[in-house]
Amino acid sequence: MKCINCGTDNNLQDRTANQGRCKNCNHPFAFEPTAMGELKITDPFFAKVLADISVNNSLFFTEKQLFYLLDNRLKSKSFDGKAFGCLYLFFLIWTPGFVGGILSTIIGASAFYIVIILYNIWWIFKLFQNTQSPKLNKKSRKQSAGNLKTLGFIILIIGGFFSLFAFKSFPLFVIAVCLGMLSIYLGYRPINQTELPEEFIINPSQLQTWLNRWQEINGTNPKILPPPIQTLAPANINPDVTAYSFDRLIVCDRADIAQFLIANNFHFEHNCAILSIDRYPQNIFATTMQMLRRNPDLKIYALHDCTPSGITLPHQLTTDPDWFANTNLLITDIGITPRQVLNKKRGMVIQSSSHYAAAAKTLPLEIQQNLLPEEKQWLEAGNYVELESLNPRQLVQILHRGITSNTFNIDSEDSNLMLVGDTGSFMYTSDSFG
Repeated sequence: MKCINCGTDNNLQDRTANQGRCKNCNHPFAFEPTAMGELKITDPFFAKVLADISVNNSLFFTEKQLFYLLDNRLKSKSFDGKAFGCLYLFFLIWTPGFVGGILSTIIGASAFYIVIILYNIWWIFKLFQNTQSPKLNKKSRKQSAGNLKTLGFIILIIGGFFSLFAFKSFPLFVIAVCLGMLSIYLGYRPINQTELPEEFIINPSQLQTWLNRWQEINGTNPKILPPPIQTLAPANINPDVTAYSFDRLIVCDRADIAQFLIANNFHFEHNCAILSIDRYPQNIFATTMQMLRRNPDLKIYALHDCTPSGITLPHQLTTDPDWFANTNLLITDIGITPRQVLNKKRGMVIQSSSHYAAAAKTLPLEIQQNLLPEEKQWLEAGNYVELESLNPRQLVQILHRGITSNTFNIDSEDSNLMLVGDTGSFMYTSDSFG
């Protein structure tokens, strides 16, 4: 393992002899992978994750965003689809030679054929199991599906050739054709199931332990945002500032996302106010709303998780008198909506929860009427997607494109704008997130 301080490579013997420190610069290692069980983390690996999520320390991020990224990286490490070919071919020779050689002393030469057949059946079962595994990410599941197809063609071509011309056995040829076709079929079948819900292979307490250890050894990371704090005391704002308004408003369904955008100066770069539906930041909420109401052409964007409560955000904005009820302002539901997830135009981490399944079945009628049947079915299955599953740069870029690249024409036949109730407000829903 390389030292992140000086770059010197230290093997286990070096690290042990120096009490967990670098043999060159004496910098302590935060992690010892040989003592971590199945989930092995090294200092360079963790440093790379922090550098990537913060774009080399240029973006703030939440702890949950770090959790999602770290879980995804560890899932990718746990399955290397690119190594399949080498592993398969190596053990295709070794297994019949070793295991078949032992069994041949008991049941004769047919042991070699039996071992080869069972070996290929095991690979087909293992790879297909991977395509359905919630413990793997979408990339690994798709790699497993590709490996199934590759395995099928190998069995068909090589297995069929040796069966007919080397072993001169028609029954073996039939078995090779059947196994090969089965593997190819199973490889194509999971393509429409790459949006299966995922399960985490780490938990928040593990991340907190690793993060505490990292910060103890290497100092705190200033780009990790603390939980948002509501400050009740109103802030003192210069009257010259409050005389102006904003071109845009972004309303988030959670304070964490609003804090993330504000910390990364999204409001400065796009002349927009950023608030959460629970009135974060509370100390400037009333003043900000007064400024916003001065702009009759204000554009409003709803940004939310794809959850039953999240998708009600645009409706709340158009019906709540404290927000924008009885106005003719344009409200854009920028996402995430079930339709955007089902369109599969961007990889998203889908999870499942019985709590959200129950909540989806009690959505207000006004919300249900705007859902497609497949959206409603998807939600009632308990599926959901959180905004933090996108890394900070992705989320900022998607939001930037969403509020700057669209032009809205209410009268256009191609427009996705729809009138919400009789509030006088218009709500625009995009089919893709970003």
